Amino acid sequence: MELRQLQYFLAVSEELNFSRAAERLRMTQPPLSLQIQNLEKELGFPLFNRNHRLVELTDAGQVFADEIRKLFDQLHRAIEHSGSVHRGEKGKLTIGFVGSATYDILPRVLREFRRLYPDVLVHLLELSTPAQMVALHEEEIDIGVLRPPIHDDNLCTEIVSTVPCVLAVPKQHPLAVQPNVSLADLAPYPFVMLSRKTWAGLYDEVLAFCNPIIQQEAFEFQTVIGLVAAGLGIAVVPQSAMNLHTKDVAYLDMRSQLPEASMGISWRRTDASPLVQAFVRFAQDNMPS
Repeated sequence: MELRQLQYFLAVSEELNFSRAAERLRMTQPPLSLQIQNLEKELGFPLFNRNHRLVELTDAGQVFADEIRKLFDQLHRAIEHSGSVHRGEKGKLTIGFVGSATYDILPRVLREFRRLYPDVLVHLLELSTPAQMVALHEEEIDIGVLRPPIHDDNLCTEIVSTVPCVLAVPKQHPLAVQPNVSLADLAPYPFVMLSRKTWAGLYDEVLAFCNPIIQQEAFEFQTVIGLVAAGLGIAVVPQSAMNLHTKDVAYLDMRSQLPEASMGISWRRTDASPLVQAFVRFAQDNMPS
């Protein structure tokens, strides 16, 4: 039994006229009649009652027509669904992200992505940058929203956001009231540092910029800012962290004396998934820089 035979059968069942069905199918009547006869022979029962004046479905033919329509509807849905997956419009996407992305670019980007791709199920995992790299290799996540630099030839990485860093100090700190703060002014004061395990790039840059006295390290920026608010030290943080502990922490713009903070997305170089590629294109076009 061939798909085209079923298409021929449906045309005749709807027209109840072999001549009109043949015209609709852009073929001549004799081969159409032959195909219907072959189909009936294969099925083992007649589909039509025929005479010179009338063509009508048998009871079995009516049931068969109803079921074949359901089959073609399902086939159409399968084609549409598969096409949507191929275009990256449906499916599941697992995204790893660093904690600081939640008060930076992630909420805006995900909100817009989910609006444009409502049939994509997005699963989020909060992981440090090193943990995301491992998860990408283990295929536990499809996309990583992380902090560069990423030195891995098996991963593609795109920088999608770059913001300046600012100096976070307790509200009552002497630097908070100093009109112009330079790197040299930071030397006497202890620092609270985001752990190198969390963000090696920023850690190394801060050490290179001002060789700080490190009082305490933490794994999350929220903890860093909390420790600054508690008076344990000062800290270099991305500008996007300025909405944290604003009552207890002052954020000083040091006029480009501090490093910049970049956010990137990474994915497996060998991953040809249309859904991954769709997110990458979206991120490149829509993530704020």
